[in-house]
Amino acid sequence: MYVIVDIQGQQMKVEKDQKLFVHRINAENGSQVEFEKVLLVDNDGAVTVGAPTVEGAKVVVEVVSQVKGEKVLIFHKKRRKGHRKLNGHRQQFSEVIVKEIIA
Repeated sequence: MYVIVDIQGQQMKVEKDQKLFVHRINAENGSQVEFEKVLLVDNDGAVTVGAPTVEGAKVVVEVVSQVKGEKVLIFHKKRRKGHRKLNGHRQQFSEVIVKEIIA
């Protein structure tokens, strides 16, 4: 059984006991969070597509930790002008484990 769920603007294919990295969730480590924007449910071949979401379906996840992603470097240069600018960014993620899929 798997579902496609919308988590903070990102659509992800999710199965039970799967580990995910999602954009930072403001929740304590060890707490449970529910996502109710389930777009599709596949229960061993029986596919249910929501319009826009599946009624009564939700995904329960447990927040494991808050982590930072890889550093992304952004470099701007204007040729022949001596202008160079280097900027870096590290996105913050929450590591979650899918505990239960209710569909």
